[in-house]
Amino acid sequence: MITFEEALSVINSIPVRLTAVETGLDQAVGGVLAEDIFSDVEMPPFNKAAVDGYACRRLDLPGPFHLLETIPAGSLPTLTIGPGQCSKIMTGAMVPEGADTVIMVEHTEILSDGRIMFLRDKTSTNIAWQAEDVKAGQMVLPKGTLLRPHHIAILAAVGRGKPLLFRRPVIGVISTGDELVEPWEFPGPGKIRNSNAWQLMSQAAETGLPVTYFGIAPDTPEGTRTMILNGFAKSDILLLTGGVSMGDFDFVPGIMTELGIDIKFKSIAVQPGRPTIFGTRGDQFMFGLPGNPVSSFVQFELLVKQLAYRMMGHRWSPRIVKLPMAAEYNRKKAERKSFVPVRINSEGKIEPLEYHGSAHIHAYEGADGILSIEIGETCIKAGDLRDVRQL
Repeated sequence: MITFEEALSVINSIPVRLTAVETGLDQAVGGVLAEDIFSDVEMPPFNKAAVDGYACRRLDLPGPFHLLETIPAGSLPTLTIGPGQCSKIMTGAMVPEGADTVIMVEHTEILSDGRIMFLRDKTSTNIAWQAEDVKAGQMVLPKGTLLRPHHIAILAAVGRGKPLLFRRPVIGVISTGDELVEPWEFPGPGKIRNSNAWQLMSQAAETGLPVTYFGIAPDTPEGTRTMILNGFAKSDILLLTGGVSMGDFDFVPGIMTELGIDIKFKSIAVQPGRPTIFGTRGDQFMFGLPGNPVSSFVQFELLVKQLAYRMMGHRWSPRIVKLPMAAEYNRKKAERKSFVPVRINSEGKIEPLEYHGSAHIHAYEGADGILSIEIGETCIKAGDLRDVRQL
């Protein structure tokens, strides 16, 4: 048995092979850039009105101003602003030559003779100046960026409709156990519904990874072996849930060895998730995850996600917040590092949720994050600052 930190070190030290592919913007969110992105334009590309108003010279304030023309967004001004003159301008339109200020329309009055008067004592320029945000040729996104919706806007703005992204690893999911039936089936005596596979597939999809489900492997070495081989034929990271402990029908560790999978670890000093196995097969990887749903959920978040992002060329780290405990928390056994579901209350304090163990997935229904409790630690005092890994 190794510590969680040792297991994570193994995951982070595994060599991965990165390949890249051009990807349309409609498929790019959640992917990772395989190239630096440079702007082909200045932003703004011209001096642009930031408000609806009147373009004028600041030294002529408060007016009155003679109105020359109206400039809609997308149209070019045709006249230069001179002393005592202004042009009505819409947000986003090009500021005419001679103007250095746009006064907001709501701060003006139209006089009886049609001239424009400014009613305030002072004003901002209300102009977005050419290239103040980005210069042509400037790098706007570095290689390795995990693309979120605002990054897609940047790519679109600089004309990169098909950026080069690292290929996303395909996640394969297998459940094991003759006791399992699929969610749409009613479980008979001695049966339970297969929640693990659907949970893992959803976690993969939420991470932006393509996923393939291979079904439920029977509790026989031959059936399990066949399904693992099928899974490796069609995935980069194979997740098998169940069959990795010490029961009479837990064949997975032996089959992994038989198939030439190099097992890097087979037990972690954590709770939940102790009987977690990880192995490599060339450029492919396999996790044997425990059969209880909380165990598989937590170990995906802690380890599988870490490897998947490495295979996508991204140096990922979880979102961690440091907050005070709302009340004292105690546990009796402290031989393993423990991961506990918690909520963050309205006062910004950590409240551990009622949690009955690794089968109690319903405990995560109201969870905001996971609190880790170190080996040997039996008591956390109220008010102690602790890290919460956000979900």
